[in-house]
Parts: sequence; C-alpha cells; structure tokens
Amino acid sequence: MTDLKEKVVISVDGMSISIGGRQITRDISLRMSAGEVSALVGESGSGKSLTALALMGLLSDSAKVEGRALLNATYANESAIDLLSENAPYERIRGGMIGMIFQEPSSAFNPVKTIGKQIEEALIYHPEKAGKLSQRERKKRVISQLLEVELSDAERVYRSYAHELSGGQLQRAMIAMALINRPQVLIADEPTTALDITTQRDILRLIRNLSEKLHLAVLIITHDMSVVRALADEMYVMQGGNIVESGEVQHIFANPQHEYTRTLLESVPKFDMQYASSGDSYESMEEAAKAIAKNIAKNIDKNISESPGSKSPVVEVQGVSVKYSHARFSKDSNKLALANANLRINSGSTLALVGESGAGKTTIAKLISGQIKPNSGLVLLNGENLNRLNSKARRQALSQIGYVFQDSGSALNPRKTIGWSIAEPLLLHTQLDASEREERVKKMLEQVQVPTDLAKRFPHELSGGQRQRVGIARALILQPSLLIADEPTSALDVTVQRRVLNLLRDLQQKYNYACLFITHDLGVVQEIADEVALIRDGSVRYVE
Repeated sequence: MTDLKEKVVISVDGMSISIGGRQITRDISLRMSAGEVSALVGESGSGKSLTALALMGLLSDSAKVEGRALLNATYANESAIDLLSENAPYERIRGGMIGMIFQEPSSAFNPVKTIGKQIEEALIYHPEKAGKLSQRERKKRVISQLLEVELSDAERVYRSYAHELSGGQLQRAMIAMALINRPQVLIADEPTTALDITTQRDILRLIRNLSEKLHLAVLIITHDMSVVRALADEMYVMQGGNIVESGEVQHIFANPQHEYTRTLLESVPKFDMQYASSGDSYESMEEAAKAIAKNIAKNIDKNISESPGSKSPVVEVQGVSVKYSHARFSKDSNKLALANANLRINSGSTLALVGESGAGKTTIAKLISGQIKPNSGLVLLNGENLNRLNSKARRQALSQIGYVFQDSGSALNPRKTIGWSIAEPLLLHTQLDASEREERVKKMLEQVQVPTDLAKRFPHELSGGQRQRVGIARALILQPSLLIADEPTSALDVTVQRRVLNLLRDLQQKYNYACLFITHDLGVVQEIADEVALIRDGSVRYVE
C-alpha cells in the first residue's frame, strides 16, 4: 500500500481569508490525496467556495490570504508549489495542474462558440501539458476526452453550442474541459445541485470513476450530505469560516461529534440518505417515486383522522395535449410536449410533479397558470375553463394562482424594496390603499417568519433563505387557492431547505391552498407531498 505522504497532492495548513478587513475563514487545514474524494461541507456563507477560489488564486484584490497550501508538483526537478504565494504560477495552475467545474455549467460556456472549440482552447493555453498540437490533433484529443466522460455522441457534442445540450450533457462537457490537460486535482463546486436525481447519480458515479482511473485528487464543495455519502472518502465540515469536524465519511455519518454536523445530518430528507447508500435498489426515478408514494400513503393512512382536508378540486387538467412549433429551427416542427395529460389537485393537498430535466414539468406549470394554451383538452381552475373566460374574468381567475420560483433572487425586482415586491399583486388586483397594503405586507412577512423591518431592504441585502421566504410571501399575499412551487428549494442548503419546507406545510394548513410542487429531488417529495405524479416524455401518471 502506498504511503499516505506519497499520496497527498494538496496539503493546506493554517489558511485564513479576510476580505476588506473582515475575517471570512480561520485556520483551515485539509489534505487531498490522489485517487480519493474529499468533501468540504457546510451551509451557504460558511466559506467553502472562498476556500476553493483561494487555492486557484481567484479571490479579489481586497482579499488577504494567510497560511500555506502546497501542491506536490509532478514535473521533474520541480519542488512543491505554494498555491497561496504571490508568486504562484497561476497561468499553469489553472486548467493545467488544477481543473474546476461549477454548479451551473451553462454559465461557464461561451454561448457563441461550440463546445469542442472551447475545450480546444484549454489545450492551446497549456502547451507545457499538451505540447504543440495541430487543429486535427486537438480535435482528436477533445473527442477522446468527451468519450471518456461518457458522452457517446461525441462528434455531435463537439459541434454543439451550450443551449443545444441538456444539463447533464453540459456538466459532462465541463468535466471534459477541466480534465483535458490531465490535472492532478479536480475541484467540483456544487456540481449536481441543478440536476435531476438520475442525472445527478450518473455524474457522481462518473466523478468517482475518473478519480480512481486517473488518480485524481477531487475536492467536492457541497451543502448536500447525501452527495457526500455517495461520493466522498474524507469530509471537512465548515461552520462560520471554521472547520468544526473532519474525518472519514463513514465514521462521521455513523458517529458525528459536533452539534453542527448532527444538525446537517438531521436536516437531510430521509429518502436522500437511503438513496445515497442504496446501491442499485433505486436505479430508476420511477422505482424511487413508487417507494416514496408508498411511504406517503402509509403516513396519510396513519394521520387521516387528524387531517381529513377538503376534497374539492382546485385544478383539473383533463386530456390535455400541448405541441410546440419549432419550424424555423428544427425538422421536427411540432414537438409534443404533453400527451393526453390528466391531473387533479384538491384544496389543502400537495401534488408533487416529479421528472427529469426536459420531461415537461414546467410546461404543466405554464399551462395551469395560463401562460400557454392547450392544443386539446381542458384546464379548469376552481371549476372554470380558463380558455373560455373573457380577459377581465381570466385575469381575476389567474390572480388565484401564486407562483414561487427556483431562483428567488432573479424573481424579485432588484431596484425595488422587498415591501414593494410583496405589495405589487395587491396594487394590481385590489382596491386597498397604501396604508392597508403596508399592513397586509407586514402581516405576511410575519407569517413567513421574516423580520418586518426587512420590508425596506433590497433583494441583494437578504440571504437566499430570506429571499425565498419573501417569494413565498409575494405568492400568498392575495391568499390564492393554488400555489405553484417550481423547484423552490433546489438552490438552498440543506438546513434552510428544511425550514422552507416546514414553512410551506404550516402555511398550507393555515390557508388551505392546493399546491403543485415541481421538483427533481425525491427526498423533498417525501417531506412535502400528499400525492406523487411522474412525468416522462410528456406523459403524466400518478404513482401508487
């Protein structure tokens, strides 16, 4: 067995980061070893990403970094490199010695250049690793790398632009670009957060396999403890800029020592933990959804006397089909997005709509909220056919729908205060005067557990969890009969996610609204849903 000292690729000792005189991280020490995956875990704002950026020399000029981070170079006659030194050769380190992949790969690719050309640029920028290659040789290397990350249609991907690929394909292409120069280290910052459960699992397996095959030292940055359990060998738990616990993943999961670590583990939806350690028992999303539906049914049977709920339907989708026309851009001029879809959501009930990316979840939401019309079938809201209403009646009917988005930051007007954003629906749909609107906003902020003095703040001054609560407040300010929640927790860390889910449950009990909860996260489904529907290739069916 190789000695541990020979396996260590990066050794970080006593690293502290301050920005603008404010201490962000303190005395961080960690090790990354060849062929192993280390996880840096913690809530948003704990300092995880800043730690990784410091290793890449990507912090702002106002940042001050102390300590040492040695990269054990593999080149002959070259001593170890201190990554925190002002003289560190970052032009060789970034993309040459250390590769990095990000949470949202679409934003990392240039939209007007093909995927292949952008990966080739990484070869051009690092002749010390790749040598001087002809364009033909570069293309051959890129195609080979795309195949290595399990993109079987490598030639097509090479010629494609970012918008022409799925989220999973883009993330694989990003991994290919990060590894094209055979770095010693791969840093993965929340690499699966935006992916559906099956794609997430495939990406995690790929990273694990590449780490072992290429003897890569991998540092994964995440707030998702189920990802840590599925992927990592070692873990470092960060809280408030400090590492509060570290060790082997199996040992920490079995016996966490720090209270914060226990809180993180307790906040993970139970199914996520089962999924992370289940082997092949939940290979498909359909099998997993069935398992969850059974658990939900058991819980409902146990509690049915306590919460009978109303059975009146708020939303009915009857035999709906939707076609999208793409005649200008595709030979397939009429793509069937929904085929004979049927849904029913009762007041006081939550239907979780589950599916992979591109399955048609958002099409259902747009259909119910009146943004698109069906080619056939009926959409009934509180018994009324939306497509037969005049404009005034339709507007009044649609005011009974509240909408919570995935990205609460972009859903709020950055130039308006929080109070204004929450009050805007009242201004559009009621005759309340300014003082009455202000009072309603105050009460709504109290309902979503946000300090009322934040009404005068702007979105960028709030945390992600606070912004999502504000988004919920805005969605419920008119006391709608239906709430559409489109991936409302996917961008939140695990403890904030749990609090938002609890809040949604409490508010539903208070206001008795129907809820369409759109998600790819099956762990969340078990926490929030009364019923589960699976959508695949435009076909919807309830899971029992």
